[in-house]
Amino acid sequence: MLKERYPYYLANTPVQANADLEVRDKYSGAVAARAAMPDAEAIEQAIAAAVAAEAPMRKLPPYARQQVLEHCVTSFRQRHEELAQALCVEAGKPIKDARGEVTRLIDTFKVAAEEAVRIDGEVLNLEISRRAQGYRGFSKRVPIGACSFITPFNFPLNLVAHKVAPAIAAGCPFVLKPSEKTPIGALIIGEVLAETDLPAGAFSVLPVMGDKAAPFVQDERLKLLSFTGGQIGWKLKAQAGRKKVVLELGGNAACIVDADQGERLDFVVDRMVFGAFYQSGQSCIGVQRILVHASLYEEFKRRFVERTRTLKAGDPKDESVFLGPMIDEAAARRLHDWIEEARTRGARVLCGGGRKGNMLEATVLEGVPRDANVSCREAFGPVALLAPFDDFDAALAAVNDSDYGLQAGVFSNDLGHAMRAWDELVAGGVVVGDVPSFRVDNMPYGGVKLSGLGREGIRYAIEDMTEQRLLVLRDG
Repeated sequence: MLKERYPYYLANTPVQANADLEVRDKYSGAVAARAAMPDAEAIEQAIAAAVAAEAPMRKLPPYARQQVLEHCVTSFRQRHEELAQALCVEAGKPIKDARGEVTRLIDTFKVAAEEAVRIDGEVLNLEISRRAQGYRGFSKRVPIGACSFITPFNFPLNLVAHKVAPAIAAGCPFVLKPSEKTPIGALIIGEVLAETDLPAGAFSVLPVMGDKAAPFVQDERLKLLSFTGGQIGWKLKAQAGRKKVVLELGGNAACIVDADQGERLDFVVDRMVFGAFYQSGQSCIGVQRILVHASLYEEFKRRFVERTRTLKAGDPKDESVFLGPMIDEAAARRLHDWIEEARTRGARVLCGGGRKGNMLEATVLEGVPRDANVSCREAFGPVALLAPFDDFDAALAAVNDSDYGLQAGVFSNDLGHAMRAWDELVAGGVVVGDVPSFRVDNMPYGGVKLSGLGREGIRYAIEDMTEQRLLVLRDG
């Protein structure tokens, strides 16, 4: 269902300047499509066009922004299977997961359409002392201006949506650099946006290689940089100048299984297997570290390993496949090396551990040293680490013993334990009764520590993409 060639989008307009970017089927390795790549002049034109579009986008009334987003929802529904198949090929995502991501894409634009007409202001009581008697204050939120977005390969539809949809709702023009490994989904989104009446220059979708992306970060005309990716984000922040910066930079998510979970251990195991291995573990909130109460540990381990061994790996286009390829062989080799490093340091491989090209087996380890790469860094692949604990507070401390803090999970029926986890865990979010991999697209989502700063989620992104403007009136 992929086209042979895809244009990039410059100031709302498709440009088939070349076919230089090869987009490969991540399972077969064959070239599946080609996309046009912009040069430095095109990037400059896109940024200039976005800046020129600031006033027209600011004046675009909320109902008109909503209509653009509603058009996208309708079009994405009509092209659901096309988008899913493209995602399956370019990202290697199992087709069932790919369809799920298209559904989330639609949800994200739908919520943005609803929020576009809810960007309200505030009446301020300024009469806090005699000198302010007779003064009234009002504030409204206005678009921050031209924005720059850089997105990764692992959710090439929904992570684009979490930047693009709130920008349109807020009235911000933007330039987008999707991952050069998975550009097609973003280019289809560009195709749909080009069908709307957005002002000229409101958007550009430019798949360039990372070493050509400096203007997206450094250009002072851009008012906000929103980056999702790895730890290079901190370097980009340092290069971004005066613009606002929002970063989502991954994690090594942990999940606690409390002592009272014995009666529903099968459910817990099923959710953990999903959280650890869905889309080959290539999720910022994929389950990486699993802490199980000592009274349940051996039984949990037996069931978890047994369930992991049943996962079918192979061609992601096969409806029955759960585990597809990693994004490329370099990523699989890197994680395989980390597994071998842990093994040489005394860790036990309970299942998996093998690699063929960019296919890495679902791997379960125990006895992993805390400072092994596979434990203290983001694995971003199909590996889970098991460890027992005796004391709930010690388990919380173990979760916090990380440089990351994106999301954490707690399976517990104890309300006191749940509330203590919420109070004590240093993370952007705590999920009780499920894995930390759970996310709904209207909730505040983001991390602390090395996991980043700022929050995604439509309403929260709109807050970042707008700023308060104050009006003060004096009676008489």
